[in-house]
Amino acid sequence: MNSTLARAMDKNTALVDEAIEKLLAPTPDLPESLRKSMRYSLFAGGKRLRPTLVLAAAECCGLNPKKALKTAAALEMIHTYSLIHDDLPAMDDDDLRRGKPTNHKVFGEALAILAGDGLLTKAFEAAAENAADLKLNGRASVELIRLIAYGAGAEGMVGGQVADLAAEGASKKISKSAAAKMLEGVHRRKTGALIVASLDAGAVLAGASKSARESLGSYGECIGLAFQIADDVLDVVGDKKKMGKKGSDRDNDKLTYASLYGVDGARAKARAAVEMAHAQLKTFGRKADLLHELADYIIARDK
Repeated sequence: MNSTLARAMDKNTALVDEAIEKLLAPTPDLPESLRKSMRYSLFAGGKRLRPTLVLAAAECCGLNPKKALKTAAALEMIHTYSLIHDDLPAMDDDDLRRGKPTNHKVFGEALAILAGDGLLTKAFEAAAENAADLKLNGRASVELIRLIAYGAGAEGMVGGQVADLAAEGASKKISKSAAAKMLEGVHRRKTGALIVASLDAGAVLAGASKSARESLGSYGECIGLAFQIADDVLDVVGDKKKMGKKGSDRDNDKLTYASLYGVDGARAKARAAVEMAHAQLKTFGRKADLLHELADYIIARDK
């Protein structure tokens, strides 16, 4: 990560963390055990990629990014809820996340499930508050909630996770072309949908045009694909200690870009996706510098 991007990410992380702390401040009706469980995973060392995309998209479209912080925090809450649930015994059954014990290992399965539920619903409260703070009209406010729900829901991230479970071992039973189509569909939803929603949310908060939203959405689809391919490659060649992981996709017989195309072939596909992402940002000029740098970082990262 270059120094300019590192400074921007550090700045955004500090702002988002402050917003999250405010949103999860103690209240009489919030059980402290639940609050601790929610905070544990939120502050376990994530990259804050999705919140940064919200802020960068808002700025691209003319809004002071600080005015989009509640929605940025909302997207991180949704991402974190998905990780908590993904680590559960009924799903991937992971003991470690980002080098730390997973939520259910610390707080128990029941509270981990409820912490995920709490984060998901708190996210929509935060996004709705953001819309009210900016005095968005009814149509824009509803659109903000709709697009986040779609990206996180049955046709987005959740549907992608279901498809990912169904794809385990699939490459041994179907043709390579069918497996490739299945894999792209999985990750367009599982990883890409929430990334697209993050960018689109920032654009809607800024009152962006339809064409601007479409360009940012196309960029999001490209970097979402590149991000997942990079993850697949890191699962094979990455340092497990640095990544904070214990198991591997190979151990779970998962269909991945690395298993389907090999490490070199997967890396080539990731580079191609990033080049396509850069092309979607031409109309924004220098306002999109951070988004360009994020696209390059996605395939250069080591964890």
